[in-house]
Amino acid sequence: MMRPKTEQAYKERLLQVLVYVQRHLDEAIVLDDLARVAHFSPYHFHRLFRGMVGESVMEHIRRLRLERAAHRLKLSDQPVTQIAFDAGYETHEAFTRAFRGMFDESPSQFRKTHQALPFPSAPSGVHFAPDGKVADFQLAEIGEPPLDVRIDPIDPMRVAFIRHVGPYCEVGAAWTRLMSWAGCQGLLNQPPKLLGVVHDDPEITAAERIRYDACLVVGERVKPEGDIGVQEVGGGDHAVTTHRGPYDKLGETYARLCGQWIPASGREMRFSPSFEVYHNSSRDSLPVDLRTDVCVPLEG
Repeated sequence: MMRPKTEQAYKERLLQVLVYVQRHLDEAIVLDDLARVAHFSPYHFHRLFRGMVGESVMEHIRRLRLERAAHRLKLSDQPVTQIAFDAGYETHEAFTRAFRGMFDESPSQFRKTHQALPFPSAPSGVHFAPDGKVADFQLAEIGEPPLDVRIDPIDPMRVAFIRHVGPYCEVGAAWTRLMSWAGCQGLLNQPPKLLGVVHDDPEITAAERIRYDACLVVGERVKPEGDIGVQEVGGGDHAVTTHRGPYDKLGETYARLCGQWIPASGREMRFSPSFEVYHNSSRDSLPVDLRTDVCVPLEG
């Protein structure tokens, strides 16, 4: 049996590998390189990875690339051949076989059944106000209030984080662990800035495989420690809207922002994780009073 300190060290090193993989999906990822990132012997690394993650290294990489391809089919107009190439497939046929094996649909069928409905056009079109805020769309015909969206340049933030794998509705344990650790480190003497990095779309990724990082913005002195990782979040332009209300309705705000507002704005999404900024908490606020900024990265 693994001793507690050894297990914590293994988790820390494996977390470095998982972050490395998600940042290098566009590149050729070599098993020996990942073993070096984790400071493990290549001979043992693949067995350790499978035992701790529940799938082999290559199964993990393949799944993330196909899920990202599904995300692009759903939210972009990129040609299927380009999406296939970006997912590491040299032919359309090979990509289609792999995609159908995972999603039970061809890429073209998936795009037809999952793309968002066109956003209703505003009488004056999309325009930018002098303060950089994008004008509200008129949605009276479909009975929804307008999305109030702004384009914000967000500097990279250094965060300590706990990774949760599983349904989004079960992230509470990750937050409890993170805040307990932060309290012991003296990081809660000032009001903390809390973020949630949302890696996966629950319409694409199986619930038990969804990745979510509960994050606390920290300074340079904070280092990784066991299951507490450190990474950068943000950087570049983001479309930002404030979701008001319970967390279980956040998916509706994401759908409108990513599937409707951004396509109509003329901007392109950058395919890196979105994140949420929590202005208050369900521990001290009623669900109806919760305020959460939804931040989606943009190209350019």
